[in-house]
Amino acid sequence: MTFDVTKHHLVPKHTKLGESEKSKILGKYGVEALSFPKIMTDDPAIKKLDVKSGDIIRIDRQSKTAGVSEYYRVVVEG
Repeated sequence: MTFDVTKHHLVPKHTKLGESEKSKILGKYGVEALSFPKIMTDDPAIKKLDVKSGDIIRIDRQSKTAGVSEYYRVVVEG
């Protein structure tokens, strides 16, 4: 039996952005992908997302005061 870390209540939702969403986010913040914090390809939270180096991951974090906040990371080899 294996444990699925994405089902744990402390792990926020991780979503791989499509190319159009990626372009929008990079344009919105006026940065290149590698300017975002990194997340490794072998991170347990994104193993099921079929990611490659350079992809952008949106992390939806729950907050009692802010509701949901979006956080972005760029995938790097790891």
